[in-house]
Amino acid sequence: MASVQQIQIREPGGRAQEVFEGIGKSPDQADRLPELQGEKMVLNMGPSHPSTHGVLRILLELDGEIITKAVPDIGYLHRGDEKIAENMTYTQFIPYTDRLDYLAPLANNVAYALAVEKLMGIDKQLPPRCQYIRVISCELARISAHLLGLGAFAMDVGALTVFLHTFTEREKIYNLIESMTGARFTTSHTRIGGLSRDLPSGWVGQCRKFLDEVVVNFDESEKLLTRNPIFVDRTREVGVIPREVAIDYGLTGPNLRGSGVDHDLRKQQPYLVYDQLEFEVPIGTVGDCYDRYLVRMEEMRQSVRILHQCLDKLPGGADNRIGEPVNVPDGKTVLPPKGKVLTRMEELIHQFMLVTQGVNAPAGEIYFGAENPKGELGFYICSRGGGTPHRLKIRAPSFANLSVMPRILPGHMMSDVVAILGSIDFVMGECDR
Repeated sequence: MASVQQIQIREPGGRAQEVFEGIGKSPDQADRLPELQGEKMVLNMGPSHPSTHGVLRILLELDGEIITKAVPDIGYLHRGDEKIAENMTYTQFIPYTDRLDYLAPLANNVAYALAVEKLMGIDKQLPPRCQYIRVISCELARISAHLLGLGAFAMDVGALTVFLHTFTEREKIYNLIESMTGARFTTSHTRIGGLSRDLPSGWVGQCRKFLDEVVVNFDESEKLLTRNPIFVDRTREVGVIPREVAIDYGLTGPNLRGSGVDHDLRKQQPYLVYDQLEFEVPIGTVGDCYDRYLVRMEEMRQSVRILHQCLDKLPGGADNRIGEPVNVPDGKTVLPPKGKVLTRMEELIHQFMLVTQGVNAPAGEIYFGAENPKGELGFYICSRGGGTPHRLKIRAPSFANLSVMPRILPGHMMSDVVAILGSIDFVMGECDR
């Protein structure tokens, strides 16, 4: 197995150093499209190019095959999610979080619910079983998102077989997600104060079986890529993001850690039960496409390690025969049981108030960030009381990660753009919001 430690002996330099020395003269992201002029060729890449993975458009200025200027043009998928949130109850906005990073909807649900629960002051009251199930959801989402990112990255640089391997495992994850939430893609599984439902009978055993199988897939993918001369030539010392540049541009997630910055919110600012679990944070050294690939491969292995621990420690066991709760015991926050709604007046009133007006959140401002597959997904909520937010701002990691493109693309060849975009692993639904 190729570990991240194996790249510690790599020496920065050569082509990567030459590229970075030329970066200082490249324009900032503030440069505007009309300023791309002269005798050089201007080329549109996107918004329908297959390697831009969605509707990203990059305006490239080329001197032959060498990029001299790059300006990302985003917003083709803008839907106004933040404004929509101001006209909905906190619970009604949960399905919209599915549409951010739509490769990891479960993780988006959890991050948003934790932000609202922090506003309401109930984030420390979540039942242990609920917290463990949420961690399971987040780590399954991380594996799923990284598998697709890895498969698409490999396919972009010419390795189609890896794409087929990773999608085989993602289909198994979707089967698990469908069994757990009732939906494969847009899950809306989390609720303010808990979950929409507990794990179904037999689910834990199915998950254990998947974890035993997916590590075999990791080994196969690494055999196909890690020492593949073509893949290594396309990724080593290409798209180098130095440590200082990654910090300056606000990169997070694997892109930041690939540049040698040891920052993971699950370790630095633990939430749920991450502080009770053992796992390592892989770190790169050079910050090139190859480092970012290695970091994601190791992150998936660490996610499997986390999932095994969660399944072993799950309060109530696999089938929860002792009836461990998955929601906070507060009828004014979580919908009461349907049987009581139909037979008791107090529960009927609570359900009516929750459905029509939403949870009664206090006035105040909070920010919560979660370590999502693409980086730090953060929610800033400004509340004036009541069931809807006065303002809601989403800190989208893909948006910040793409901001570094004008800095690192100049000096590379046109063919390198595909590899660099694949290694950044962004989602435009999250970037444009």
